[in-house]
Amino acid sequence: MPPEIKLGLSENWQQFSLLVVVNAFVGAMVGLERAILPVLAEDEFSIASKMAILSFIGTFGLAKAIANLFAGTWADRFGRKNVLIAGWLVGIPVPLLIMWAPSWSWIVAANLLLGINQGLAWSSTVVMKIDLVGPKQRGLAMGLNESAGYVAVSLAALASGYIAAAYSIRPHPFYLGVAFALLGLFLTVFFVKETRGHAELEARQFEETDPVGRPSFVRIFRMTSWENPNLFSVSQAGLVNNLNDGMVWGLFPIYYASLGLGLKEIGLLAALYPAIWGLGQLGTGVWSDRIGRKPLIVSGMLIQAAGIGLLMTGHSFVILATSMILLGIGTAFVYPTLLAAIGDVVHPNWRATSIGVYRLWRDGGYVIGALLAGFLSDVFGLEWAIGTIAVLTATSGIISSMVMKETLHSKSGAALPD
Repeated sequence: MPPEIKLGLSENWQQFSLLVVVNAFVGAMVGLERAILPVLAEDEFSIASKMAILSFIGTFGLAKAIANLFAGTWADRFGRKNVLIAGWLVGIPVPLLIMWAPSWSWIVAANLLLGINQGLAWSSTVVMKIDLVGPKQRGLAMGLNESAGYVAVSLAALASGYIAAAYSIRPHPFYLGVAFALLGLFLTVFFVKETRGHAELEARQFEETDPVGRPSFVRIFRMTSWENPNLFSVSQAGLVNNLNDGMVWGLFPIYYASLGLGLKEIGLLAALYPAIWGLGQLGTGVWSDRIGRKPLIVSGMLIQAAGIGLLMTGHSFVILATSMILLGIGTAFVYPTLLAAIGDVVHPNWRATSIGVYRLWRDGGYVIGALLAGFLSDVFGLEWAIGTIAVLTATSGIISSMVMKETLHSKSGAALPD
């Protein structure tokens, strides 16, 4: 390894900070849609079926899940920066398609590209930050990364709601998306540096590396998905977490509108949840470095369930806002901690691939959530959909409490069976 490559946040603070900014632009791309796209479906395209409306989230989730999987393997083979550049190139047409869409199918197509953008670009920034900081500050690194992304989601959702209320739903809010994509691509091409060498340095620092060499992709997939109890716990919790997020994104704006709220109020509620989620991760990531990953994962899923269930108790703005705050707190507990737990137990040589598999399952939650919430809403009503997902979320927390063992201070590579 070249002597200038060192591990640690302080040693790599400039590149780390740059990647925080880049990931904020990644998050802002998806934040533009959160307050206004479901309302757009009903108002401009006259779509009544909730499952049809949620088709854009299902398409987004499926594309993102698959892109996550490829992003991990490609990052190990071709480099992190190249995958990040590819993500931005795919993202540039997204706001243009939404602005000019003559039918809902164009919106669905735009979200197919958005899912690929998010899968390639966000996955790359996650892996690059883990590479840079090394084994001691993974929770802090993921907290900073996810905080930047979801604070940007919140600010973009708030801005799009206010711009839509002041001007129109289209095209004005999506001018921001064009700027975000171009700035993200510019910073990546000219200033971001490759970090694969940092992962190789970390691997060399282990006295005992994987005795059978790098596992096959199939083996990594099995271990991350179900064979290793800790990685299974992480994957199922991530799936249910994003199942919740898909419901909040696709159903809640419609639910709020049915209660008589306007675009400004819907935009505020849509921004509140990712704001708490994003800012909370500044503390929860480093907290997990101190007390462990399992307590935050289990309690975070249960807090999310409580927040979703609170919606069933009343329709006042105070109750709706409190529900979003609880949901944001629970998600902040879970989101960076799940990624840090993977970094705890997998070897640096195949860490990016394992993260890609985890993110496949996690973002598959958007697909399952869109199908489940859409079906339940169409057949039984919005309240049934919300209540059912609250129960699923609590169940996920119970599964993690029973199956998962603490991963903090585990030796990387422990996911490999003896």
